[in-house]
Amino acid sequence: MGAAARLSIGGVPLLPAAFSATTISRLALANAVANGLIVVTGGAVRLTGSGLGCPTWPRCTSDSFVATPELAGHGVIEFGNRLLTFVLAAVAIATVVAVWRSPRRDLRTLAVLTFLGIPAQALLGGVTVLTGLNPWTVAAHFLVSAALVALATTLWLRSRETGVGRPLLRRPFVLLTWGIAAATAAVLVLGTIVTGSGPHSGDVDEGGLPTGNRMGFDPGLMSQLHADVVFLLVGLTIALLVALHATDAPGRVRRAARDLLVVEVAQGVIGYVQYFTDLPIALVLLHMLGAVLTTAFAARLVWSVRGPASELPLTPATEPATATR
Repeated sequence: MGAAARLSIGGVPLLPAAFSATTISRLALANAVANGLIVVTGGAVRLTGSGLGCPTWPRCTSDSFVATPELAGHGVIEFGNRLLTFVLAAVAIATVVAVWRSPRRDLRTLAVLTFLGIPAQALLGGVTVLTGLNPWTVAAHFLVSAALVALATTLWLRSRETGVGRPLLRRPFVLLTWGIAAATAAVLVLGTIVTGSGPHSGDVDEGGLPTGNRMGFDPGLMSQLHADVVFLLVGLTIALLVALHATDAPGRVRRAARDLLVVEVAQGVIGYVQYFTDLPIALVLLHMLGAVLTTAFAARLVWSVRGPASELPLTPATEPATATR
């Protein structure tokens, strides 16, 4: 970065010597929001049947990089989602630059990973288009986005503190939070399999008949398995929340567990309603937003168990909890 520090125009540096903590936090927040937004807009592409609105990649058509009038609304929707990728890339690059030109070395890995996920997603999106919306690549496309949402959320939360301190909870509780994170990942994976196995709002032709390839699993069985893991996730979260209150754990962890539980319950209700109302587009899109929020709040829970660099570890229940409040 030394060479970059010398870049200037007329003696005026192109970049500041260091970015402020506020700037880094704002960029990290924009990065997290953009990663979540691209999942929702990608869902809108599928739900409106616009997945092949631009029939090829990296061009929109064989002769044009942009949507043409002949592609109508589907082309506009698909091309708009592609454009959002460039916005996300710009924010991610700005975040990497800001983090690198700051004392926060602990943020560098997260910033780089969130950036590297973008070209990976672009290539995977291209494969998805070129394979005619193969359900396996569609699922992978979504899951990579979910991972980026978790990374970007953690990056933003860490950027608001001075550094990463010691655990605030005893080891069994920390392991339980990681169990909740693993259950969240399982719910997301099974959700994509449910979508890839059964009917989908974006997979019908003008006559209302299903189109596109399917994964080949029994939709009812996959839906039941998905619901079972959701119940497991909710149960684990309730167990953690009860234990945290019983041991007078730090407020930040209790709030993170409480908020995650609220999101999980709301997401579960939406899932059941959409299942029994034949997957209306509005509810399916809301369910995708819920998946983004569940991922973000699960990442927040994992983040919350370690205090800032100046924070002290949680004292045993037999000793007064002082600095952890």
